[in-house]
Amino acid sequence: MLSASLFALGYAGSALAQQVPPAAAESQEESPAPDAPGDIAVPTPPPADVTLPEVEPIIGDDEFDDAIPPISAEDDPELDRPLESIAEFERRQAAARAADASSDGDAPPSADGTPVPALADGDAVEAIGDAPITDSELAAPLPALENFNVEPVEFAEPEEADAHRTLEYTVQVNGLAGADATTGVDLADLFGDLSALYDGDGKAENGAMIRARLSGDAELLQRILASEGFYDAKVETRIDRTPRTEDAGADGESRARRRRGPLTAVIDVTPGQRYIFSSIAIDAKPTVPPTLISDYFPLSVGEPIVAERVQGAEAALALKLPEEGYPFATIGQRDILLDGASGTGDYTLPVDIGPRARFGGFETTGDLAFDADHVETLSRFKRGDLYDSRMVDDLRQALVATGLFSTVAVEPQKTGEDAGDDTEYVTMLVTQDAGPPRTMAASAGYGTGEGIRLEGSWTHRNLFPPEGALIVRGVAGTQQQGIGATFRRSNAGRRDRTFELVAEASRNNYNAFEALTGRLAARVSVESTPIWQKKFTYSYGAELIATSEDDYDFARGVRDRDLYYIIGLAGQVGMDRTDSLLDPTKGFRVTALVQPEGSLSGKFTPYARTRLDVSGYYPVTDSIVVAGRVRIGSILGAARERLAPSRRFYAGGGGSVRGFGYQELGPKDPNLDPIGGRSINEAALEARYRFGNFGVVGFVDAGQVYRGSTPTFSDLRFGAGIGARYYTNFGPMRLDVATPIDRRPGEARISVYVSIGQAF
Repeated sequence: MLSASLFALGYAGSALAQQVPPAAAESQEESPAPDAPGDIAVPTPPPADVTLPEVEPIIGDDEFDDAIPPISAEDDPELDRPLESIAEFERRQAAARAADASSDGDAPPSADGTPVPALADGDAVEAIGDAPITDSELAAPLPALENFNVEPVEFAEPEEADAHRTLEYTVQVNGLAGADATTGVDLADLFGDLSALYDGDGKAENGAMIRARLSGDAELLQRILASEGFYDAKVETRIDRTPRTEDAGADGESRARRRRGPLTAVIDVTPGQRYIFSSIAIDAKPTVPPTLISDYFPLSVGEPIVAERVQGAEAALALKLPEEGYPFATIGQRDILLDGASGTGDYTLPVDIGPRARFGGFETTGDLAFDADHVETLSRFKRGDLYDSRMVDDLRQALVATGLFSTVAVEPQKTGEDAGDDTEYVTMLVTQDAGPPRTMAASAGYGTGEGIRLEGSWTHRNLFPPEGALIVRGVAGTQQQGIGATFRRSNAGRRDRTFELVAEASRNNYNAFEALTGRLAARVSVESTPIWQKKFTYSYGAELIATSEDDYDFARGVRDRDLYYIIGLAGQVGMDRTDSLLDPTKGFRVTALVQPEGSLSGKFTPYARTRLDVSGYYPVTDSIVVAGRVRIGSILGAARERLAPSRRFYAGGGGSVRGFGYQELGPKDPNLDPIGGRSINEAALEARYRFGNFGVVGFVDAGQVYRGSTPTFSDLRFGAGIGARYYTNFGPMRLDVATPIDRRPGEARISVYVSIGQAF
């Protein structure tokens, strides 16, 4: 690079020599060599007989003169002043330096006559003051020589190239006690839940990782303190290393050596003052009623500025305004102006309440499962009602409960149509995305006396729109087989009402009876679903049954088969005040069933089946629930022999009295097979303990079936056992093992029950 630069400079000098007059060229040739080693001599121009090429000027003289602005002595008087000589310029500079130095004293001049700045005070030797000592260890006196540790430094063995070192550390947070006492919040515990240092379990790959975690946790603590109103909090960090001593053997002798102990990541906190609200201003137009915003905005002047309360107050306002007729209300960006001197803050919140509105009509868009008319059937509001977002959420939930959508949304749309009373109508826009309408499902269970039971179904949920479903199901088990089809119209004519037509054929083979049954039934009901649990339920309907069943004939001493034709009505009402359909933990349920029926076999025999079920649930602790159940039933109007065996009462099994086989309790024939009765009473008590997704249940059941129509509560049989639960998002899976108390001949020692859902 140097040679290339010199070559370029030489060429420039040659070109320059071509432009100067000969006299100037000769003076250049006679110029003496440079004295300073850093000077660069101008190369000798080429001989006169060498003809250099002519160079075309880049800018002409005329153009150059035009580009230069005119300058005259009138514009700048300095132009007429003659230039000073170099010697005079140097004298003036030296005088200026001497004047500056004289302000601090006489300073001896340097070799060239200029004062030396370092000795400007006239001292021959400049004294340098001691630097301030900031480390107390440096100012400490040296230890006595006899106490000085002269042990040689021991160097660690070189580590393998692939050795993995892990640094251990502890965490120490100082200064949070005062803030905890002021706020009533365990800030140290909150910090521990979010801390990167604590999350590292006291181990890190290297020191840089510890420092990074420490820095991040310092910012975390700053945010936590600010969220509680400590905006001036100071958080300082450091890493301390504590020495530790251990024994190490050498030639059979023990000696102590000091090693570098674990690190301590220290965070020192100074919370400072806690800021409070000095003023609260809500910038919004008047509402109806006028105190709507102030009534539901819980912040007040004088209380600490706590982020959680501020956000909660704003969320409450954003929730309440749409519930009171303002669907388009929006909460703006808050502004809190802090005053560090007084420790106060001025809070301002802009709120755009938008127009007050009433419900208008419905519109649908997207991939439709049904039209706007059926959407109106599902709604619990009518045109002209004041807008209430809770009703909109209810409609959205009802749409989801149909099971017909992948996604569905309900949003108000402005219409500008006047609804009177300073309100306007809004249209509810339902955006539909129809989901797959077909579903296949299967379930399995086992019970002592019932055997294995497998059930599968195929459902088209919208084969006959709107919400007209076809369900085909089949049962395959060791003691029960069947097939059936159901047409079900959900939300039939009104919200929550269901109409069903059922046709099925089944075979049941139990110790109590063996039956081949065909059934036709129609029913109207309002019932709970896993998504929509209702406080009150009811159903009514009719059914026609043809069944061939065997029964024990006491007069002949043999089992005989008979054909029964039964026509009946059914009505049921229920009250549910529990907190869950499949896994209740508190509340109660009451269900009453009445079934007037008549046997068409031979002489018409009318009778009525009645039953009452009551269950209650009490949470002892967050993880322990005590549950109880009582059932009473009676058949009035017909002798037991006139009843088809399948229409009598039986007890025993997983949904009845555990510890006994299915239908095992009650009157028996000489072969000890159950024959059923006309009345029943049952009771159960459970203690349910849940831990995470698992649970353990201890239970005691009791019950009996009687020949007469009135339960006497005598000769009760008891069963006791233990169960396991696995809780899923669709309900608990149940495994119960029970044994009868005071077991009798023919009764199993252990009974096992497997199903989905709690026993009651």
